[in-house]
Amino acid sequence: MKHLATTLLAMSIFSLFAKADTNDVAAARTDTFEAPNGKTVVFTCIKHASVRIQYDGLEIQVDPVGAKCEPATDYSAFPKADLVLVTHEHFDHFDAAAIAALRKDGTAVYANPAVRGMLGSGIALANGEHAHFGEDVTIEAVPAYNTTPGREKFHPKGRDNGYVLDLGGFRIYIAGDTEDIPEMADVKDVDVAFLPVNQPYTMTPEQAAAAAKTVGPKVLFPYHYSQTPIRKVADLLAGTGIDVRIRDYR
Repeated sequence: MKHLATTLLAMSIFSLFAKADTNDVAAARTDTFEAPNGKTVVFTCIKHASVRIQYDGLEIQVDPVGAKCEPATDYSAFPKADLVLVTHEHFDHFDAAAIAALRKDGTAVYANPAVRGMLGSGIALANGEHAHFGEDVTIEAVPAYNTTPGREKFHPKGRDNGYVLDLGGFRIYIAGDTEDIPEMADVKDVDVAFLPVNQPYTMTPEQAAAAAKTVGPKVLFPYHYSQTPIRKVADLLAGTGIDVRIRDYR
């Protein structure tokens, strides 16, 4: 806990229109934004596909994974979650032990139907389904799948989720493991997007840039990028007006 507190105190906070330092992937781990309702939205980069979101006193965890994905994360050191989102069942996205460490009475866990079955609890959302959480939080499950021939087996169409999370009018697109699929054209008015970049499992930098141009977020966090030369995404999007922020989502 002491180590976590020290780390959090050292994190830099960026406003919506601040330019990220892409010369150092570890330059910042926390980004702060203001929702249209005046409330604050804070993103904390944990690793790979794991993201912590804080909004109006709510603790939201996306794809929390502890020791299954390096570096190991001790979720017992984090505040208990009000809301957990799980995109699909792969080990780097779904970790029942991490979810258990984050749970308290009243924690809502939303996942694709396959993960709901494996976890034995929570709420299943299939592609196209919506849920409401509290007064001003909505969740939409959207498609996430592979399209490149021979790679469909990694993430078959209809099984996995991406999510559009609306926090008081502040819209977040968490793409999950996907390529640049046609359904991205239906994702509108996005403030912040998280797009995965690591073929053969998700997107190439070129695909991610094309996806970003389709979705048109104000801010893009490339994530789930492993050893991909991630700054290429920023180079490909130069001049588009999309603020590409590189964080340590390897």
